Amino acid sequence: MRRFVTSLFKIVLASLLAGSLLSFLGITTDTLLTFLGLTPEAIWSGLERAYAWATPRVLLGAMIVLPVWLVTYILTPPGGDG
Repeated sequence: MRRFVTSLFKIVLASLLAGSLLSFLGITTDTLLTFLGLTPEAIWSGLERAYAWATPRVLLGAMIVLPVWLVTYILTPPGGDG
C-alpha cells in the first residue's frame, strides 16, 4: 500500500510540475486540444463509448474469474509466508 501511495504522490507531483511549466509557456488546455484537433465534447463522447463497450465485457469476465478465484482461495492450504 505504501508503494502505491508513494507512486501516486510522484505522479501528482510530476503532473503539477508539467502543468506549471506548460502554464508558464502559455500553453492552455484549449490550445492543446485545438492543436490535436479535439473538442471536449469529442473526448467525452469517446469516454462514453469506451465505458459502454467495456462494462458488459468486464461483468461477463467477472462472472467467470471471481468464482474461480474464490474456489482457489478457499481450497488453497494456509501457508507460512515467514
